[in-house]
Amino acid sequence: MILSLIGYRATGKTTVAKLLAEALNCPWIDSDREIERQAGKTIARIFAEDGEPAFRDFEERIIAELCLKSELILATGGGAVMRENTRKILRESGPVLWLTASPETILRRMTADETTQTSRPSLTNLPALDEIRHLLELREPMYRDCASLEITTELCSPEEIVKQLLEINPNS
Repeated sequence: MILSLIGYRATGKTTVAKLLAEALNCPWIDSDREIERQAGKTIARIFAEDGEPAFRDFEERIIAELCLKSELILATGGGAVMRENTRKILRESGPVLWLTASPETILRRMTADETTQTSRPSLTNLPALDEIRHLLELREPMYRDCASLEITTELCSPEEIVKQLLEINPNS
């Protein structure tokens, strides 16, 4: 079974995926890291050199490949839900957990994370908080369409979120 985590940047997808995989003793992967590994360059560089459509093509292919595995916790990129086919692949592969946080919390987390500044491109010409709000509004219907379960990461630590998830699934 594939368990996918979706949501905007800095909502905790990678951290929760890693902790959940440890708790369930199964492999995990961050699709953005896999894209960068296979492309041999950062996502920011892919956007700058090849454009967003080329990145989304690559992202869709990588997610489709990863969802063929028999068991995996998959942390997706924030915009992975932008394409209907990618959402379909995720939904058909297993449960999809949508991690959420307020725009202000997302901005605070992004600002504190040095890798966000260097490896993630700005997707609009808006100030950071306005961009977050704009993209959340745009993507929310797609996150909702794809998600099996919505979990706020606003006031919980990643460890608390994993504990909640394990309590939801008594077979874990």
